[in-house]
Amino acid sequence: MRRVIYVLLAFAFAPSAFAQDRSWPSATPATNVPVVGGWAGFYLGGQVSFSGANGDFSNTTQAPVAYVLRNTTLEDEAAPSSWQVLGQANHDAAGFGGFIGYNTQYERLVLGVEANYDQANLSLTAPNSPIARMTSAGGNTYDVGITGSGTVTDLNFGTLRGRAGWALGNFLPYVFGGVAIGHSNINIAATVSGIENPQNQPCTPGGAATPACVPFSFTGTAGKNGEWMYGFTVGAGLDVALTRNVFLRGEYEFVQFAPISNLIVSVNTVRGGLAFKF
Repeated sequence: MRRVIYVLLAFAFAPSAFAQDRSWPSATPATNVPVVGGWAGFYLGGQVSFSGANGDFSNTTQAPVAYVLRNTTLEDEAAPSSWQVLGQANHDAAGFGGFIGYNTQYERLVLGVEANYDQANLSLTAPNSPIARMTSAGGNTYDVGITGSGTVTDLNFGTLRGRAGWALGNFLPYVFGGVAIGHSNINIAATVSGIENPQNQPCTPGGAATPACVPFSFTGTAGKNGEWMYGFTVGAGLDVALTRNVFLRGEYEFVQFAPISNLIVSVNTVRGGLAFKF
């Protein structure tokens, strides 16, 4: 009987003793928990960049030459303004700038708006290939030569973008598109010169008396200092959170401006940045 009582007491107290002695498995703390609490909110940062600018000056002398030869038979029939004397120019330069933006987040989808500025000081100088031709117009012969010059200096630009990203923990890959605003000095000049009826008097002694030989030279310009430029921007990048409030950035951007004086300028830029998220 005593043994039966011992067995009953053992079963009565065994569950609590077992509960005290046993150890339940617990969740192991994650070692790769994202350091971000989400990507929503305001942020502000600085950046360094490397930009490559391209300027197509092919048609920039057209308007200045057409203007100085306006209302002439030479322009009406031979159209020297269409002769191309300038080409394409390229320039690479390092720069710096900053950006400020705001994000909203819907689960993994991150949408935002951002203003970005780049102090690049890009400059372009067009290659010049003077052209000379003998042509006829209105029954007269013309020996015509055209030369020109074209420059873009101190080009800096900013963008206003809409952004869309996909949150992957500490990583935020994104794409963007928007408008671009630039500021630079644009100066185009073209000179058209030559001789009307070069084989006649008084240009060539002994030539025919009529029609008269007439030398001419005219210079036209386009563009100005302090020119505002407008265009569009597209690109993609990656933000990487270092802490809940600090992130690194790497991105690529393409900007193209609307033609000014028939000049087309585009800029390719790669950037690296550091930002603080509020």
